[in-house]
Amino acid sequence: MPLQIQPIPAFETNYIWALHDDRHCAIVDPGSAPEVLEFLEAQDLTLCALLLTHHHHDHIGGVDALLSRQAVPVWGPADERMPQVDRVVAEGDRALVPELGLEFQVIETPGHTRTHIVYHDDARLLAGDTLFSVGCGRLFEGSPAQMQRSLDKLAALDPDIMVYCAHEYTADNCRFALAVEPGNRPLQRWAEEVERRRAQGAITLPTRLGDELAYNPFLRTRESSVIAAARAREPASGTDPAEVFGVIRRWKDSF
Repeated sequence: MPLQIQPIPAFETNYIWALHDDRHCAIVDPGSAPEVLEFLEAQDLTLCALLLTHHHHDHIGGVDALLSRQAVPVWGPADERMPQVDRVVAEGDRALVPELGLEFQVIETPGHTRTHIVYHDDARLLAGDTLFSVGCGRLFEGSPAQMQRSLDKLAALDPDIMVYCAHEYTADNCRFALAVEPGNRPLQRWAEEVERRRAQGAITLPTRLGDELAYNPFLRTRESSVIAAARAREPASGTDPAEVFGVIRRWKDSF
């Protein structure tokens, strides 16, 4: 069977992503176990791997309960706050899920946390909390320069790759991005589509990376319109991408 990727909603905004072939299933960032177990049972799937991006509880809170039901490989970064990880990976390593024929490359993306990683292959990017649609993660443990470098790595991937991030923040992110670039036509169109989807109870993910490059302000810190918005917000700021990113991120944090 062809690979399917389905979201498992959890908490208020989280998506736990399930990758399966109607038999085996890999789970990305299981912050809560009951929803995952219900999904596996309803779909008659066998858990075969856990892929973790970072240590926050809403991403790993369900790991222990899942492992108590079935021992499977747990992929993730080297971080003492994630003791369940038994397949430690870093920049340039590969995470393998042979049951699904999947081989992901690992990219280190510090910024949201100091050890955050993402997984990607030719078709999909499992982005955790580094990249959202029209947004990015807060800087809890990293610097603007670190997050700028992390986002630059993702921006260099194939523009047709589909981005599977971990939260439904798109509507709020669109409202902020329109304050940064009110004249951005692709952003205006996407904001309208997001409003339509959310009104119907539909999700806004995954999203295409190439589209994000057209309207996500955190991927556009070299664009004159975003630089101008940052300097209008903080007149003493410069034009270096990391500095522009810092201004935009602080603005978003208080938006």
